Parts: sequence; C-alpha cells; structure tokens
Amino acid sequence: MPFDAGMFRACVNEINDSAAGSRTDKIFQPEREEIVFILHTRNGSKRLSLRASSNSPRFSITGIVKENPEKAPMFCMLLRKHLSGARFVEARTPGFERVAEFVFEGRDELGFVGLKYVIMEIMGTYSNIILLDENRVILGALKTVDITDVHNRAVLAGLPYQSPPPVDKTDPMAVSEQLFRNICEACPDMPSDKFIVSKFSGISPIIAREISYLTSKSTDCPVSSADPDRFWFYFSKMVELIKERRFCPIMISSQDGRPVDYTFTGIRQYENGAVVKEFGSFCDLLDNYFSVKEHAEHIRQRSSDILRILTNAETRLKKKIARQSAELDACSDAEKFKKYGDLVISNIYLLKKGMAEAELTDYTDENCPSVRVKLDGRLSPQENAQRFYRKYTKLKTAKTELTKQIRSAELELEYVDTVFDSLSRASGESDLAEIRAELRESVLSSKMKKVKADQRIKNTPLEYTSTNGYRILCGKNNIQNDILTFKTASRGDYWFHVKNSPGSHVILCCDGEEPPAEDLTDAAMIAAYNSRQRDGQNVPVDYTRVKHIKKPSGSNPGFVTYSTNFTAYVTPSEKRAEELKTT
Repeated sequence: MPFDAGMFRACVNEINDSAAGSRTDKIFQPEREEIVFILHTRNGSKRLSLRASSNSPRFSITGIVKENPEKAPMFCMLLRKHLSGARFVEARTPGFERVAEFVFEGRDELGFVGLKYVIMEIMGTYSNIILLDENRVILGALKTVDITDVHNRAVLAGLPYQSPPPVDKTDPMAVSEQLFRNICEACPDMPSDKFIVSKFSGISPIIAREISYLTSKSTDCPVSSADPDRFWFYFSKMVELIKERRFCPIMISSQDGRPVDYTFTGIRQYENGAVVKEFGSFCDLLDNYFSVKEHAEHIRQRSSDILRILTNAETRLKKKIARQSAELDACSDAEKFKKYGDLVISNIYLLKKGMAEAELTDYTDENCPSVRVKLDGRLSPQENAQRFYRKYTKLKTAKTELTKQIRSAELELEYVDTVFDSLSRASGESDLAEIRAELRESVLSSKMKKVKADQRIKNTPLEYTSTNGYRILCGKNNIQNDILTFKTASRGDYWFHVKNSPGSHVILCCDGEEPPAEDLTDAAMIAAYNSRQRDGQNVPVDYTRVKHIKKPSGSNPGFVTYSTNFTAYVTPSEKRAEELKTT
C-alpha cells in the first residue's frame, strides 16, 4: 500500500501547515467510507478528507468536491454535533504507526471548552474513523466492531479507546546499524525488497524496491547479495529523510499516462520505463492519482441497479431477436406451400382421396417438370390444396409480424445501447438520478418498480463556447437530448449527432445564422467526443437544422429521425473539449 508511514507524516505535515488553527465550518459524508471536514482558514476554505475504504484508505487536504446525500448518515450527524464550530488544533501521528490523530477544541453542551479527537486508522480491511472525547472514550465510529469479533478489538461507543495491536515488525525509526545487520544475517535468501517490507513497519513496497535498487541496481536481489554497507546507508538515508520531513510528492505513470503508483520522495527504479512527475503538494498528487480511478469505481457501485436492468434487458432482447430470426428464416417456405397448392389444383384430375404423395406436373415451367408432393391421405384433393394455402397464409402473416417484432426489439436494443452510453459518461449522483427517471418513462419502466425514485434531478446539459463565441449545448442522457432538441433549441439552430452510434444530441445556438466553418467543426467534435466514438479517428457526425428533426409518436426517449443532413468527419479531442467547456 503506497500510503505508508512516510506518506502519513508527509500528509500530516501538509495538513498542519495549511489548516492548523482553522475552524470547522461543515462536515459531510459524501460516501459510505469517507468523511469531509470543511475548515475555514485565513487563506480560505480547506477540505480535509478522511477515507477509510479497504482498498485505498488515506487522509489529505483535497480539492475534489463531491455530491452529498440528501440525508446525512448517523456518524456524520454525530461528528456535526460534537465538532461543528470547533477549532482544528493539529494533526499528529504517534511514532511510525498506522494511526493519525486529528485534535479539535470545542465546547460541550454545557459550554465548557474541551478537546475531541478524530482517530484515523489505516489497516486495510479494518481501516476506521473513530471519534473520542477528551478522556479518549469512544463517542462513535464509522465502523463499529463488536466484542465478539475475534479478529479485532472492540470499537463501540462508551468503551475506552485502545490503539491497534502492534505489528510484529521493527520500528525503522529506532533501529541501529548493528540491529539492521543482525536482521539481514537472519534472512540471507529473502529478496531485499520483501525483506524490508516484512521486517520493518510502515514501509511500502515501492520504497522497499527503491532502497534495494539504490543498493544493488536490482529491486529484488537476495539480501546476501546486497553490499551490507550500501544497504544500511540507503535504508538509513530513507529513514532520515522521513525524520527531517524532506518530502516530495511524486506520481509514477505508465508511458500512456495511466497512474501506476505514488510516493513521498524521488524514484529512480523505473529508469525510462515509466514517467515520474513531481507535484506541488500532496493534495494535488492524491487528487490526480485517485480522481479517475475512484470516480469510475464510485459510479459503478452507485449504478449497479441500472447496470443490472440494462444487462438483463440486453440479454433478453438478443435472445429474442435470435429466436425470432430463426422463425423468420422458416417462413421462407411460404412460397413453396403456395406452389404445392397450385400444383394440386392444376393436377386435381389425377388425384384421389387416400393418396399419400403424387408426382404432379408443373405447368408454370416451360419444361413441365414433375414435382413430388406429399399429401394427407385423410383429405380430398381440394382439402389438400386448401391445407397448403392455409400454411402459405400462416407463414406469410408470421413473416410480416416477425419482421415488425424483430424491428421493435432492435429499436429497443438500440435504446438500451444509448442508455449504456449515457451511463458510461455519468459524472455524479444527479446524472444517475436522471437516467433512472428516464428508464421510468421508457419501455423498461416495468423493471424500475423496485428501484427507489431519486429526487436529485437537475436536467442541466453540458455547455461549451465555440471559437467565435457561439453557445453549444450537449445532452448527457436521452431525456436531456429530447429537452434540448425539442424545447431549448430554436428551429434555426444546428443539431449534431454522431452517425450510426449512441451519443449526445448537440445544439449549436445560432438562431438561423450560418456560423463559420470552425464553429461547426467545434460542435461536431463535441458531438463525437460525447459519444461511444470518443476514442475514434475521423468520426462521421451528421448535422442539420433543428427544424428537420422529428420525433416519431411513441418512440423511446432520445430517438429522432431527420432529413436533408450533412456529414462532417472529425477526430475527438479531450483537450480541445475541455478548452471549450464553460460549465
């Protein structure tokens, strides 16, 4: 875990420098395992985030603003009761432990000034946030632990707080050179990076690999192969760096820009295999590292109900289309049965009741070939002819109905595909609420009966400004697409949509004017970027005046037809889209 003791001290140091002595303005719990304190300082507001998730626990000043639930959870309400208006005194970390303390000074119900402590424990699955009173008695916890849990100590209101049990490792801050050498001699065959992680507390794998690399130019050479003097020198140098608080926020990314790791000091182990970037603060470092990764995970968790409905609908529709297509192929025999009926009528003088089959002459062919036709011996020749005609009529009718049903299922599948696309670009709770509201108005409305309605519906489209100042509006889902196209836009505005693929409706507001070519290109690029083709090259985008856009009666949200359109070919650019974005 990169958030080791070094990162602990670096973040504590930055929090104290920027927020010590501030006042607690607001407290939020935007996610189940995250608490955010809004601290009012002389230099403006700071957001102190404490995150106790099992996969990425951490604490830091953050610049990321998240949507908050309409009703605050119980632990958040408890924090507001005891810490609203309190002064944030300091953050501290005892020794080289996995615990950080945030000290607040405030008044109790009787007006007496006292201290309160917020304890942040970073221990993987058991990470927690705990509120203590001035006597270090637990007032509440984000995750309560019952006394029956044999794997962890009890964490319940009213119990005295107990620090996490010490790990069976040596404190690197207190180790001497001789003790270090003795520990090395006991593990000669262990890879040096794993040796450091397993024998010394609070050191992350990336720092262990760096010490090993600096020692022997290898990140995993055996301890016995490492020069003892160099090994101790670089180990003690890293510990000294932490003691003296000489921190440097570093993020390691792959060559394609994907964040790989982060740490509190310069890294050389990757050589030219990765991009090492220094940030101005640990706030910026952690925000950049986790923003994309956790946003995608957050949306995935909060949209699980939508994803389940869409996935089930997609599976059902694909099976339905495959089954009906097979039935439609069987309808190709319709003309054969009509021909058999005609053959029976034209050769009826040769037939008698009780015949099981007959060789009949096809007078419609100039060569007059004979055709073997199977008959029902229980029926007369006339009744056999009628039987073939009935089969022909039945298959012909079935072909017409199956064609309609397959087209209807294909349209429904296309609609599901557009909702999948909207879901992939959802940026928060309000976007998910709009998608749920949309599904309630669609062909999938029956599937939404068990899903609780969400009131956080904003219907606010994305807004851009083109090169020459024209306003560009972009829908984020099908309901917004309909509102933009048929309520917001004027008949003389230009309408854009990526060709033959799910995507947003984009409106270039020009009110009948003819915008310059670069503005049309901007709008087409935005339409391509806000679609499933955002990673493509030379993406075709159809555009026309809004007056040419029609919505068929009874069609799904977002579905339109249009005519007299033009097609532009553009390459989506995230950088250009962000430059044009105004909201």
